[in-house]
Amino acid sequence: MNPTADYVPLIALPVEWEWALMKTGQILAICILLLISLAFLLLFDRKVWAAVQLRKGPNVVGPFGLLQSFADFFKFVFKEIVIPAGANKTVFILAPLLSFVLAFIGWAVVPWGPDVVIADLNVGILYLFAISSLGVYGIIMGGWASNSKYPFLGALRSAAQMVSYEVSIGFILITVLLLVGSLNLTDIVNSQREVWNGFRILDFREFPTNILVGVVMFVMMGMFFISALAETNRPPFDLPEAESELVAGYQVEYSSTPYLLFMIGEYLNIVMMCAMTTILFLGGWHLPFVDIEQLGLNPFFTGLVAMLVFYVKIWMMFFMFAMVKAIVPRYRYDQLMRLGWKIFLPTSLVAVIVIGYYVAFLAPAATHTVAGG
Repeated sequence: MNPTADYVPLIALPVEWEWALMKTGQILAICILLLISLAFLLLFDRKVWAAVQLRKGPNVVGPFGLLQSFADFFKFVFKEIVIPAGANKTVFILAPLLSFVLAFIGWAVVPWGPDVVIADLNVGILYLFAISSLGVYGIIMGGWASNSKYPFLGALRSAAQMVSYEVSIGFILITVLLLVGSLNLTDIVNSQREVWNGFRILDFREFPTNILVGVVMFVMMGMFFISALAETNRPPFDLPEAESELVAGYQVEYSSTPYLLFMIGEYLNIVMMCAMTTILFLGGWHLPFVDIEQLGLNPFFTGLVAMLVFYVKIWMMFFMFAMVKAIVPRYRYDQLMRLGWKIFLPTSLVAVIVIGYYVAFLAPAATHTVAGG
């Protein structure tokens, strides 16, 4: 055997096939990570709520109750699927599937670290906004197909709520895009290498303009967090499924696996909002005082550390979601609408004007901070 002979692989695949297999592996890895994380995030959510109420929460199935979510999963999978007699069976089944699939599709453009992203689109933020807007259709379909007034009213509530707060979220996104000058999520993260968008008030290099911009962006971060609660139907804005008047809202007639798909989709959207808050305002995978990419680590370990930082930030944001659920009383529906249309919408419009003036006149180079890397 000639040791200098060129290595010939056992199976020579076309370049297109290699690319497809690589992307398929990335998709499977992200999906598995998300599903396993959801199991423990759900347990974490219940544990935080229990701790605030001075009780233990799930603690029987597995050590410290760690297997409780998996037990619930198998319970839902093996229960009988019950479809109401008067329901539109096709739409009734398609609704949770649509919510489930759309919740996963959005993660295709989320950057977990340097070059750790399935599709690094130049219009990634628009892609996410479009996918989140489509999510309401699964809820409307589920409420209408159930052929019952309570699910239908819950679906209408959810549609009105999500549309109302998507307007504010859109204007809040514009403030970030004006500062960064790019629609690419990786560019948005890289622009926060030195200072995070949510804490620009600490950037004294542009004193005193940093005070105005910092205050505006800090307020935008808070508004984005509150709008994310409303967008995902989380307490105190869980009016579409309020126990006091609509029981479980659009999910009333669902059981077994279809109900599980709705719940997975809902929690995936919550985690997505945690990830978006991290990307837009908390620096993504960047640490406050240390540049991970300049530590001299192997590229693999650099990506691993970056993913870990991003993952921890998502958990921290989810903790905030859980705490709000535990300590803030539920809003009335008129209060929810008033907050969205009379407070958040005008405030976000003023913020767009202020940031636009800053970018155009006070910091004309701000829109080119990402150019060239």
